[in-house]
Amino acid sequence: MQLFNKLKDKWQVSWFRFILIIITFALGGSLCARAGNYLLSFFLTESDILYWIIYIPLVTLLWPLCVLLVSIPFGEFSFFIGYLKKIGLKLGIVKP
Repeated sequence: MQLFNKLKDKWQVSWFRFILIIITFALGGSLCARAGNYLLSFFLTESDILYWIIYIPLVTLLWPLCVLLVSIPFGEFSFFIGYLKKIGLKLGIVKP
């Protein structure tokens, strides 16, 4: 519970918004995993080593899109745009 309190305080959101954000993370990650599996199932099977070599980068690239799509109906789009920009700045992908 202490971890949740720290995150809630760091993000400066109410408990209701915090729960919506956590749900969005969970659903976005699940959607991303399903979408990656679906896309690769046309070309490879899960038993192929090449499947896993492609799957991991594919899911990494799909994750931001999936989280943004899921955040729209939950009303947290602005939070996730800011969150992804911060990640992009830290990784050096986005310029300040």
